[in-house]
Amino acid sequence: MATIKSLDELKALRDKYKGNVDMRSNLGDENKIRIAVGMATCGIASGSRETINAIVEEVKALGLTNVSVVQTGCLGYCYAEPVVEVSMPGKEPLLYGSINASKAKEIVHKHLKKGEAIGDWVIERSRC
Repeated sequence: MATIKSLDELKALRDKYKGNVDMRSNLGDENKIRIAVGMATCGIASGSRETINAIVEEVKALGLTNVSVVQTGCLGYCYAEPVVEVSMPGKEPLLYGSINASKAKEIVHKHLKKGEAIGDWVIERSRC
């Protein structure tokens, strides 16, 4: 693990990750798209850490400022981990299952940017 040797290196590291922190703020804003990734033990064991990182990277790369990415606990779909819930303003949430990093990037491009759900990956339209 690299060590930080100066205040400038620390500031550069802070600036590098500031966008990721900002993406997780303002969660109460109902006009934002909310992406929740199941990060319970079953999700992490299935690769949800790579999934959430891919989502954050892609949202950032596309410059999508109306998106909040959060981690959540178990959603009850252990058989379909990693699980990603997409909540768009004014629409019912969609729950995607078995989402690896490449599928996560495709969700960002198709669902978040173009508004097109990927039906083959949906495991539930809304939760009660």
